[in-house]
Amino acid sequence: MSAVVFGLSWWLGLYLLARDPRKPVLVLAAVGLTSFAVVVALDAVRHLGSSLAGTLSHLEVYLVVVPGVAWFAVLLELTRPGDTWRGRIGETSAVALVAALALLGASMAGSVDGPLRTGHWVMFAVVSLATLGAMGRMLAGGRRPSSVTGSVVLATLFFALGNAILVIPLGLVPNWLALASTGFDVLLLGVAVALWDSFDEGQALRADMLRSFTGSVVVAVLFGGQVLVGMAVTDEHAALSVLLFTSLAVAIGINVMADPLAGVLDRLAFSRSPALRADRAALRRTEAALPLRSDNPLDGVDDETFARLTRRALGHYGDLSKLVASPLTALPILDERLSQRGAPDQPLERANELRALLADRIAALKPRDGGEFGTTEQWRHYNSLYFPYVVGVRAYAQNATAAGLDPVAKRAWQWFVTEVPQRSLHNWQNAAARVIAADLRGSRVTAVDQTS
Repeated sequence: MSAVVFGLSWWLGLYLLARDPRKPVLVLAAVGLTSFAVVVALDAVRHLGSSLAGTLSHLEVYLVVVPGVAWFAVLLELTRPGDTWRGRIGETSAVALVAALALLGASMAGSVDGPLRTGHWVMFAVVSLATLGAMGRMLAGGRRPSSVTGSVVLATLFFALGNAILVIPLGLVPNWLALASTGFDVLLLGVAVALWDSFDEGQALRADMLRSFTGSVVVAVLFGGQVLVGMAVTDEHAALSVLLFTSLAVAIGINVMADPLAGVLDRLAFSRSPALRADRAALRRTEAALPLRSDNPLDGVDDETFARLTRRALGHYGDLSKLVASPLTALPILDERLSQRGAPDQPLERANELRALLADRIAALKPRDGGEFGTTEQWRHYNSLYFPYVVGVRAYAQNATAAGLDPVAKRAWQWFVTEVPQRSLHNWQNAAARVIAADLRGSRVTAVDQTS
């Protein structure tokens, strides 16, 4: 049972991380799930009579803090509108405070061995109160997974699992019952976070997640099954249990993280061929994006959702593999554009045509007063999209410079750096995306009418 819960948690954590390692919500949820898996593995080894049981008990009392703190951070992230790590001073301070108090409780407890001591109660209180506070903030307003009900379910799972990982090592309930119930909750939690992210991106999930799960089950059975046979015929259970969990971790990791690992191998094998590496990476990302496409992604989409999908597509302007999975590739106007230039109706062609369409709509925002760059209010929508996305001006990136930019782009870079706060740029981009979304939605309606 420990191996099953470990494998499930480990797979879900890596799956969320592989979806988009740039998203704080996914990274933090992955930290919570993988650390949960590590605690389950350590606890199983400790109960098998390992000679290091005492040391593992002292180590485990600190590790059980990590999932609860990580999931508290996830709940805070769900109330934020952004997808970057910047501008999170308040949330970072809150997470650091909760982590410090939980670690204080762990140091007071000393180990996960019973009976319950003051330190254990402190850990329970910190995780519970922090999660409830974050739940209240999420329900009071801000960004929600998709509905109030979904928010409550997700927050309840965080609350239950954050405390369950403290209960399991203490042996307050039968071990098999605790593992079975938490394994079910872990599955719900991982699926809920993945569903939230797929909804946010406008992507399908079932085919991609099922494929990843099936592959992970196959490699887990092949590698873990051999170790289980060894445990059945020998008495070296403690040593073989370590081998079991490490084998599962490596096998599942290689399956889920196959594309990033392939990129690492390409850098080693094709170090002198950057163009070849780039082409191979683009093909891998495109292949991975295909299962994320929905059959009829724009059916029943309201104006607010359409604007959000447009904003996502603009943000992915430079990443063709992301555009392949964008619901906007189903726009009827793309059918017309492909037909006009005699291009085949293929996923990559639709993604390229979507990028060209977005470039046209961005260009249409440019004021018609001559000149290539301006800083007046009428230039804001154009500047906020054209220079960051089409030109690639990264004014706020760490260690970013204007090197390699043309004179006009350098002027824009200097203006962003010296006069435009990042929050203002984010607001301008959202407003510009709504303008383009309204235009695309009108084009979509016209195209549908002409077709019918």
